[in-house]
Amino acid sequence: MSYRRLLVALVVAGLALPGAAAAELTPGGGSSRTDCMVVLDAAVNQPSKRPRHVRCTDGDATCDTDGTINGVCAFEVSVCLNSTIDPERCTTVGIRALSVRHAIDDPDDPKFDPDFQALQANIDGIFSPDDFDVDDCTPSPTTIRVPIEGPIASSNGHKCGKNRKILRLDAESSPQGGKFLKDRDKIRFTCDPQFPSGCDPQVLFTGTFDRMQRQIFSQTCAVSGCHDSESFIASGVLLLEEGAAYGNLVDVAPTNGPAAAEGWKRVTVTVPDVSGDPATSFLIRKLNDDFPGTGFGDRMPLVGKKLDPSLRDIITLWIAAGAPENGWVPGTD
Repeated sequence: MSYRRLLVALVVAGLALPGAAAAELTPGGGSSRTDCMVVLDAAVNQPSKRPRHVRCTDGDATCDTDGTINGVCAFEVSVCLNSTIDPERCTTVGIRALSVRHAIDDPDDPKFDPDFQALQANIDGIFSPDDFDVDDCTPSPTTIRVPIEGPIASSNGHKCGKNRKILRLDAESSPQGGKFLKDRDKIRFTCDPQFPSGCDPQVLFTGTFDRMQRQIFSQTCAVSGCHDSESFIASGVLLLEEGAAYGNLVDVAPTNGPAAAEGWKRVTVTVPDVSGDPATSFLIRKLNDDFPGTGFGDRMPLVGKKLDPSLRDIITLWIAAGAPENGWVPGTD
C-alpha cells in the first residue's frame, strides 16, 4: 500500500487541495458549517476510499517517521486554524477555544498522554482566543508515539499485537449570531508489529532494564496520577520515568513505613550485577500484591489487571541477577 501525505480536514469531506495533486481532504466528523475551523496534516491511509485515519507497521519509513523497528510507531501531525483550503466554502468564523482531549496531566484522567500535551502546547503557541488569523499553522509537527502491544511470552515464543491512540480535538467558534459553533473530531493512529523480527525483544530493546523501562514502567507506571513527574511525590516519592527509574529503585529504601520496617528496599541488591533478593524487594511485593499485613499500600499497577506473569518473571530474574542497568539477564529476552 502506498502512503500519501494528506491534509486531514477535521470536518471537510471530499475536497481537492488546489496545487497539490498528491493530497486530499478527509472528514474527521462534525458539521459542514464548521468545515474549515481546524485541519490536520497527517499521513492518513485508512479507509482506502476516503482516508481519515493512519495505520502503520513499525519500521515502515513511509509512515513511521523514526524508520526503525523498535516497537513504536512515530506519527507526525500538524494543525492549521481558519483554513482557506476551499475558498468557495470556507468562511472564517474565528476560533474562541481549541483543546486536545487528555492533554492535561490530571491524576483523575487515566488517558492523559504527554504527546497530546505536546500537541496542545504547539497549538497554544499559535492560538489566541477569538483567533481570526487565516491558515494559521503550527510551525512544526508534533510526534504521536504508539507502542505495539507486547512482546509477551507464549508457548510459541513471543506474541505481539497492534495498538492505537485516538486523537480528539474540540473547537468552538467566536460568536456567530449569538451562538457558538462547535466541532468535535478525531483521528486514529494504529501501530502494527513488524513480523517476525519486530516481536523479538533483542531487536526491540537493548537489554533487560531497557525492556522493563519501555515495556513496563513507561507504559504502566509512569502515567498520570502515579509515578510520572507530576504525581510521583504523592506516589511514594517514586519517579519511574525514563532516565530516573533505575536510580530511584535499586538499593533505595521505600518511603512506606511498614515496608521500611521490614528492612525491604525498593529493589534489594546484595551484590551489584551478581545477586539480589526479590523476596525483600518492595517492587515485586507490590506487583504480586504480596504483603505480610496491612499498611503496605495498594497492588501495582493500581488500575486494571495484574502485570502479565511473564513480565513479572522478567523483573524477578533481573533482581535475582543483581539488577544490572545494562545487558541481558538470561531468561528475560
